[in-house]
Amino acid sequence: MAGLLKRLPEPLRPGKELIDMAKELDKAYISTRYPNVHPEGASCDIYTEVEARRLIGHARRVVQYCEDILARTQ
Repeated sequence: MAGLLKRLPEPLRPGKELIDMAKELDKAYISTRYPNVHPEGASCDIYTEVEARRLIGHARRVVQYCEDILARTQ
């Protein structure tokens, strides 16, 4: 996700804070998609509620950013 945001045209590209949020989401992607990626336990056993809520917040911010771009360019 961070890579996609970085490839946006310069005027649409987000700042470092949103890119960092996307990087954190990128790190969580594989481990939450494939339940056997961790040596022991499923993702629901590895991630805490606090982490999950933080990542959901990050995802909401990225989606909102993209929706804002679409609204400006229509």
